[in-house]
Amino acid sequence: MVAHQEAEATTTTTVDPMRLASRWRSPAEWVATAAALDSEPMPSELNTANSSGLFAVVSVDKMSVKYLGVNHHGHDVGVVQADCPAPMHRAVYYFEMTVRNAGLKGQTSIGFTTESFKMRRQPGWESQSCGYHGDDGYLYRGPGKSESFGPKFTSGDIIGAGINYIEQLLFFTKNGSLIGAFPKDIKGPLYPTIAVHSQGEELTVNFGKEQFCFDIEGYILEQKMTRQSISDKLYLQPDISHWIVRSYLLHYGYQDTLNSFDAASETDPPANHQTGYGEPPEMYGLSHRKILRQVS
Repeated sequence: MVAHQEAEATTTTTVDPMRLASRWRSPAEWVATAAALDSEPMPSELNTANSSGLFAVVSVDKMSVKYLGVNHHGHDVGVVQADCPAPMHRAVYYFEMTVRNAGLKGQTSIGFTTESFKMRRQPGWESQSCGYHGDDGYLYRGPGKSESFGPKFTSGDIIGAGINYIEQLLFFTKNGSLIGAFPKDIKGPLYPTIAVHSQGEELTVNFGKEQFCFDIEGYILEQKMTRQSISDKLYLQPDISHWIVRSYLLHYGYQDTLNSFDAASETDPPANHQTGYGEPPEMYGLSHRKILRQVS
């Protein structure tokens, strides 16, 4: 089984406030980010236009797929992607499929593929894709890249696939239990993908309209709590808030306010000898940013 375990911090880490972020976001940028999050489409059904239609048929409600081929070749796979890629501005994305019928050989699979994926191949058989396969319980991550991952699955099983954007992981579940996770090395938007490959196979997807078998909310909470525990172990200098405010004024060219702020707090501009943090490069262009701010 492939598993990802986060190493526990054994020593206290000191944070340099001048390196907390590459740049400050303005209020307008935060509003734009929130708007983009709200407007980001979510997969809701199977895409009948982009599928290997010769070997599978999608139900009228676009939530199920059934195999139509005879399984003579490795490329006569019934593959179907979701109607849009998984959203990327979330902590975690997740979907599930129910194996209604494992068919003759149980060659059903679930995973993620890119827009350019060859639609007559199992997810994980091509580069830039991954798939958890029911007939052998293997994880496939590209040509020649397969490994024992978890148990096989068959009729009645509920299999889930997810993207953990917090830790940059992909993971799979079976009947409500986490099977394993591995590094997300596929670039770009990823489409939820399912496949059938032998007579009688039938799958039904759940993109969140119904309650998931896996406790995805609990999983997300656990991931956030893990991150919080790591953050709690970071050591921040006592005057961290002072340096955050000062960095903001410096970045946006509020020179007069910065001078008053330094005078009130008795900060030595060339360097803070108490913390050891020197001035960032932005200090030397402060007067120019002040002029640009005034004329804009």
